[in-house]
Amino acid sequence: MLSDVMHGTAALFIEYAALLLLLALITLIGVIVYMYWVDVTQTRHAIRRNYPVIGRFRYWFEHLGEFFRQYFFAMDREELPFNRAQRTWVYQAAKNIDTTTAFGSTRPLNQAGDIVFLNALFPKLKHQFSDAAPVVFGEGFAKQAYAANSVFNISAMSFGSLSSVAVTALSNGAQKAGIWMNTGEGGLSPYHLSGGCDIVFQIGTAKYGVRDEQGNLSDDKLREVAAHPEVKMIELKLAQGAKPGKGGILPAEKVTAEIAAIRGIKEGQASLSPNGHLDIENLDQLLDKIHHIREVSGLPVGFKAVIGQSHWLRELCELIHQKGFEYAPDFITIDSGDGGTGAAPQSLIDFMGLPIKRSLPLLIDTLVEYGLRDRIRVITSGKLINPANVAWALCIGADVVVSARGFMFSLGCIQALQCNKNTCPTGITTHDKELQHGLDPTNKAERVAHFAKNMLKELDVIAHSCGVENVRHLNRSHAQIINEHGLPEPMELVFPEAKSKTEFQKH
Repeated sequence: MLSDVMHGTAALFIEYAALLLLLALITLIGVIVYMYWVDVTQTRHAIRRNYPVIGRFRYWFEHLGEFFRQYFFAMDREELPFNRAQRTWVYQAAKNIDTTTAFGSTRPLNQAGDIVFLNALFPKLKHQFSDAAPVVFGEGFAKQAYAANSVFNISAMSFGSLSSVAVTALSNGAQKAGIWMNTGEGGLSPYHLSGGCDIVFQIGTAKYGVRDEQGNLSDDKLREVAAHPEVKMIELKLAQGAKPGKGGILPAEKVTAEIAAIRGIKEGQASLSPNGHLDIENLDQLLDKIHHIREVSGLPVGFKAVIGQSHWLRELCELIHQKGFEYAPDFITIDSGDGGTGAAPQSLIDFMGLPIKRSLPLLIDTLVEYGLRDRIRVITSGKLINPANVAWALCIGADVVVSARGFMFSLGCIQALQCNKNTCPTGITTHDKELQHGLDPTNKAERVAHFAKNMLKELDVIAHSCGVENVRHLNRSHAQIINEHGLPEPMELVFPEAKSKTEFQKH
């Protein structure tokens, strides 16, 4: 009796399964027929019209190709903008796991432009190590000068381009590591303030966060921002490496009600900043605006630029000597032409602006020549996410290095190239709550702090190997640069140290 029931149940199950399979097959055939009809009647895509249904795979494979390449096909040092070797170091540093490797370097040691550090015969021993002295901004000119302890900090990324959970993680991680974070041009949000870290407030061309109803700079709102004890400096953004000569771009789908309120714009409309400040059209107006913002805020003030045409550097220095040092910027941030966190036209992101390897020495040497190096601090950024890159910039003469994409990797960025959309799979650059759910700001704050601390630790390893007490003592004598023949040349020959002109030495 039981056997008959079991056989009957089995037969019923098989019939049911067969029916489901038949329905699935009919549905599949129906879908294919529908796709065929759509493809042969549409006129937008020639491939799909000529090869209905199967032509769709072309677009699917093209989309998946950029993701599969980094996992299956690209070598460790082949990818752009950052290769696997670069990203892996950041991931390991952020997780606070072993960053050492074995069996020799996988980096070609004869590529033109690469750096080689010069180890000392007698490296510094532990009892000879010293802490790097703070860099002081605005001393003697700003009411509240700022002493920055770290040589490595978080570069400008706005709330809007980044999600709330990402900004929260960065703020808390920065506080744990004792570094600063730059707000980017999107205004000051509660998420920037959540960790209590030091903050550099950036004023972009649209004056987001400190603008009046007409889009002009509001002194009252500027005072409100400066009143926050976390805000230590103000950076006037003229340009960024991703798109020199073009303002910020935040797609409409990323302009939420909260972002619109913080920026002082309308919800759901694309946030497009002017390509320049409407009230700054020449160097004289730039210095006047810097002086005005410093007087209103009481904070050190500088500007961010990408160097392309460079004649303005000398004109700026000469004008500072004419107007007086009180009109000088307290710092200049130089971004590389190969920057790229922001959404940007490909023509600008690929071809516009000098790379940091050319622009940083140019800036440093011009300031030295005009006797302004002690007055104006230099901050630099541009794909400097590994210790060797940062140490190179310090050897050239930078006071501080800042990184955006390095800290995005520490948050878990997988270089999915979705930053300009609202579809970031890691929750870093999206306002989709479901995608943000995957990013735990508490955990990621720890990784941000680990990345910064391990960067500073390995910078000291390089410095001690070069025979100096700390990274502040690195200079151009400690490195060589590979030439076009694959041979190292002294950095001092490639970038000779500038000398101050006699007429400016009295300053």
